[in-house]
Amino acid sequence: MGAALGPDFPGDIALAVSGGGDSMAMLTLAHNWAHRWGVRLWVVTVDHGLRPEAADEARMVASECALLGHPHATLRWHREGAGNLMEAARNARLSLIDRWRGGLGHVLMAHTRDDVAETFLMRLARGSGVDGLSAMAATRRIEGASDKSPLPEQDRDGALPPGGADTDAEGFTLVRPCLDMGREELRHYLRTLKGRWVDDPSNDDPGFDRVRIRRSLRHLAEVGLTAETLSATAHRMTRAREALRLRAREAWQRMGTEGAGAGGARTGDLLFARELFEDLDRDTAMRLLAAALQYVASAIHRPRAEALENLLDRLLGGGGGTLHGCEARMERDALRIFRELKSVDQHRAVVGAPGLWDSRWRIFHPDFNGMEVRALGEDGWRQLPDRPAVAPPHHAARSLPAIWDGAALVACDALDVGPGQTATLCPMSGRVDGFDRFLLSH
Repeated sequence: MGAALGPDFPGDIALAVSGGGDSMAMLTLAHNWAHRWGVRLWVVTVDHGLRPEAADEARMVASECALLGHPHATLRWHREGAGNLMEAARNARLSLIDRWRGGLGHVLMAHTRDDVAETFLMRLARGSGVDGLSAMAATRRIEGASDKSPLPEQDRDGALPPGGADTDAEGFTLVRPCLDMGREELRHYLRTLKGRWVDDPSNDDPGFDRVRIRRSLRHLAEVGLTAETLSATAHRMTRAREALRLRAREAWQRMGTEGAGAGGARTGDLLFARELFEDLDRDTAMRLLAAALQYVASAIHRPRAEALENLLDRLLGGGGGTLHGCEARMERDALRIFRELKSVDQHRAVVGAPGLWDSRWRIFHPDFNGMEVRALGEDGWRQLPDRPAVAPPHHAARSLPAIWDGAALVACDALDVGPGQTATLCPMSGRVDGFDRFLLSH
């Protein structure tokens, strides 16, 4: 905890505790640590509703917290839609905790060395590169949930942490203090202290990739591929990833610029000097292209490696293509990455309403309150009185945010329509300022 948060610990910290051996051991360790440092613990359990036993497990955690003297809450998830169950459950867990945590800025989770090793093998099986094979970080910034509404009473039992002026609306820090500990070490600790925990039967279900990987580790250990060895390799990959990020950032500083139009208004595009980009080593070019697509689309995840490779080949051949809600095009002197019109042409907003247009533009001007915000499109391009000397080309301009009074275009900053300063770019929903910083943080 000192390495992750010290030397000035927050006064209150949350713990996500499922009732399994890892998280119950973390709770016991945290209990023995926190009282010496004057830190108050708030414990939360998320009942995903996927197993009938989950409610009893949450009650067991609540009972243990009562014995230890820590406030506890149970949060319930109601799944909607289809798709990857594990990913949906993971995202829901983080979102529910974010809506519950009030002013708490740190949440502990009990990922272990075994989790690092299992994740390494799962990603290796998918053909991941350095980034995918890197170890999970001891601390990780979690962006705030889009849904900030209070949790309904029927979906929450127990303590609600304090909010107030110190509430961090932009997210929290996930802390993993057990990454250097093995799963069996933690269970041995609990057995010695006669602590309680439950074993989730889904941890033995071969229908899940992680369970099959976990079983294979027992055999791999016989030839020296232990969890310790794999975890150590993942941490070495982390060091390599950081070095590659720095190299990509240096390349960006040599050849890249963020797009601008009339009066210096930002366009949200990214441009790379063509000749310099074409001379890059492939790994750096891939890294820059992936980051640029993620940044321009304000997307949580990077594009898939195979699709990225194909797009890079087309670009180096002088062409272009669409991917991840963006379009990439080799112009005469530059590679331009910009928002694909198809991805934004149905987006609508109202001037003065809260929120961001296309997840990255804050639109406001007192003279235009109540008017519609939508992409410039072909209609807006045709209405331009004159095209400014410094302006994005037609293919990139069409996806710019514009203010409309019915069918009439009244404002588009980058094309010098209207009073200016109506659109403020908030990259990655305002979480980073500039592609330079984004390269190091993602």
